[in-house]
Amino acid sequence: MTPRHTASPIVLGAMSFGTSIDEETSFALLDRFVERGGVWIDTADCYSFWASDTGHGGASEEVLGRWFAARRGARERVRLSTKVGAEPLWPGSWPEHRAGLSPRAIHEAVEGSLRRLGVDTIDLLWLHQEDRAVPIEETVEGLASLTSSGVVRRVGASNHPAWRVERARAHAATIGSMPLDALQLNSTYLRLRPGTLPPGVVHPFGVLSDEQRDFAEANGLETWAYTPLLSGAYDNPGKSIPEVYDHPGTSRRLAALASVAAEHDAQQGQIVLAWLLAHGIRPILGGSKLVQLDSALDSAAIELTADELALLDDAV
Repeated sequence: MTPRHTASPIVLGAMSFGTSIDEETSFALLDRFVERGGVWIDTADCYSFWASDTGHGGASEEVLGRWFAARRGARERVRLSTKVGAEPLWPGSWPEHRAGLSPRAIHEAVEGSLRRLGVDTIDLLWLHQEDRAVPIEETVEGLASLTSSGVVRRVGASNHPAWRVERARAHAATIGSMPLDALQLNSTYLRLRPGTLPPGVVHPFGVLSDEQRDFAEANGLETWAYTPLLSGAYDNPGKSIPEVYDHPGTSRRLAALASVAAEHDAQQGQIVLAWLLAHGIRPILGGSKLVQLDSALDSAAIELTADELALLDDAV
């Protein structure tokens, strides 16, 4: 691998590695990502159970493990995040029966992730989706032994309401353990109709809300955004913007997006990523082609002016 460029704030999503994205392509994407200064790689122990032959996850982590083994020094050059809690207990059992977030389930999941990844530490461990069957205080206590031993360096919450994250942080403070310091949620430039969820999001608190964003900013939590490009719908005429975004505000937002994109001679999706970054949100990219990855990484260099940000923010 060639020397890295300046560190990129873009996150590489590895959800489809080993299932819909074959290993050769996965390796090529990982190599390009690191060559261009990519730092964070995001996966989960359950990726991608819905596309696997077994009905279980693990394929993504296994591909990453083989890539680390084949690329000397790669582990020292990237930071690795994975998630626990959403793996089906048996094929077809999700979402009713999944591993969950009890201390025992978390520890067993982490052991499996470390084995598949071939690493001894996880830089950021996410609670994948909330588990109301387990008191959040017990979940925090399960995380505490992992962070105190150094096996896990940071912890975050994906698809959780703000109040449960705050309760988790309060309990961590009480017992002197590392608090959750990051949120991962679905977020893009367009806004949903109230009461709807975008395709692929089944978690009731899976879309970044104004309250979650306010909570994160007020408490210094890092925010990551999954599916920020609507699977390519901003720029691919063959893909339509999901119906849940069909309201008058969308037309005004798309007009503002097109105007700013024209000023920068950029794709609209690139402006979406630049807009998220300007608001301190890390976008997660899950494309399957090098050209898509390059385009996304290029977006980090787009500097939006104060007037352009105001235009994009006020188009409601």
